[in-house]
Amino acid sequence: MYVSGSLAVLLVALILDRLIGDPDAIWSRLPHPVVGFGKLVSVFDRTFNNESVSGAARARRGFFSIVILVVFGAVIGHLLDRLMGLIGVAGIVVEILVVTVLLAQKSLVDHVRAVRDGLDEGGLEGGREAVSLIVGRDPETLDESAVARAAVESLAENASDGVVAPAFWYALLGLPGLFAYKIINTADSMIGHRSEKYLAFGRSSAILDDIVNWIPARLTGLLITIADGSLRGLRRARRTLIVMVRDAKLHRSPNAGWPETAMAAATGVALGGPRYYGGELTDDPFLNVAGRHSVTGKDIDKAIAVFWRAMTVFAVAVAVLAALI
Repeated sequence: MYVSGSLAVLLVALILDRLIGDPDAIWSRLPHPVVGFGKLVSVFDRTFNNESVSGAARARRGFFSIVILVVFGAVIGHLLDRLMGLIGVAGIVVEILVVTVLLAQKSLVDHVRAVRDGLDEGGLEGGREAVSLIVGRDPETLDESAVARAAVESLAENASDGVVAPAFWYALLGLPGLFAYKIINTADSMIGHRSEKYLAFGRSSAILDDIVNWIPARLTGLLITIADGSLRGLRRARRTLIVMVRDAKLHRSPNAGWPETAMAAATGVALGGPRYYGGELTDDPFLNVAGRHSVTGKDIDKAIAVFWRAMTVFAVAVAVLAALI
């Protein structure tokens, strides 16, 4: 079956991405595919997000823009899929490499660990500089605890967006599903904001991103829960599951709260809470409010350990499914 073949490719890609990630020696010389997706989204943004037209017109333009982008991604994925099928074993190798490139286990951990290193080596300013590369909030408003909290939140949320979700859509729909998902997620990160400029134009991208991440986000939360249980026993897993189900809905996102709350419970800290976006203080509730509110670099290390255990659980599940289907 095709799904079985996709799962086998995915398993190898997960292992390679875990070991190799995104080597700077390659991507400093070649454009990363996600960068190409971003440039394509920028073209639509510059061309159709005209502030001189009404909000309704910009919303319609945003809707048709994301539809065109998703169809383009799916078509490119389909053509690549057909090409891979024509060149036999070489095609399988190339497909493994393509999938590996569009996963983000090691690169995500590298960016999050850089925040820990920044705090250790450069103090608050070093941490702020490192965390500014992975979160959208104003780093100048963050103290050391908020910097560490932001790093843990980013790790949890991107475990879903950067690993589980693209893997899920690849396993389900092959390269067309993978490419379509990556374009949706890239578009959401660029234009799916609630700012005045993108509230109308990026609305469809944000809604579609919420839809395609609905299952992966909850799956990621479950993987983190299982990982926590494998480290600390079934009672701990049950507690993490209860906290996740209870607090996930407190997050402003319908999806991000699931992996973030699971990670908060697994590491014993409180995530979320008030923060600044665009110079405005938001009164967001805490996730796992009973956890420690003072988050440190050591908690970043704990989160990374939980993340890797969750990714191991994920890889084992993919291997079992590949063998059974």
